[in-house]
Amino acid sequence: MAEIIELRDQKDRGTRLNVFGQVLDECSCDPMTGWLRDGTCATDDSDQGHHVVCCELTEEFLEYSKAAGNDLSTPRPEFGFEGLKPGNHWCLCALRWRQAYEAGKAPRVMLASTHMSALEVVKLEHLKEFATDLN
Repeated sequence: MAEIIELRDQKDRGTRLNVFGQVLDECSCDPMTGWLRDGTCATDDSDQGHHVVCCELTEEFLEYSKAAGNDLSTPRPEFGFEGLKPGNHWCLCALRWRQAYEAGKAPRVMLASTHMSALEVVKLEHLKEFATDLN
C-alpha cells in the first residue's frame, strides 16, 4: 500500500498500474479507447482530461454526459469516431465519472482496468460501489 501512495503522491501518470497497484488491464479495443488509443486507460502528463476510469457505458450515463456538454453517442466521422453505445467500455475522465457519481448517474467500473491516478480525483470506495470485477 505504501508503494501505491508513493506513486500517487508523485502523480506518476506514466505508470501502467491500476487502482490496486497491479498491471493495468485492457479496457477496450472495440471500440478503441484510452488517451493513448491503445485500449487501456493509461495516461501521461499531456492528458488534461485525465481519461483513466474504465467504464461500461449505460444509456443513462450517455444521456447525462450529453446534457453536461460531452456528447459521446453521436458519431463524428470527421474524427473517426463512430459514437458510443450502452455496453461499450470506455476510458472516462475521472472528474466526469465523479460528477456522474454525485448525480446518481455513474456507470459501472472495471477496477483492474482503471488507472491508479483516478484516485487523485475519485475515492476508491466510490469506485468499488460500481465495480464489475470484485468478487
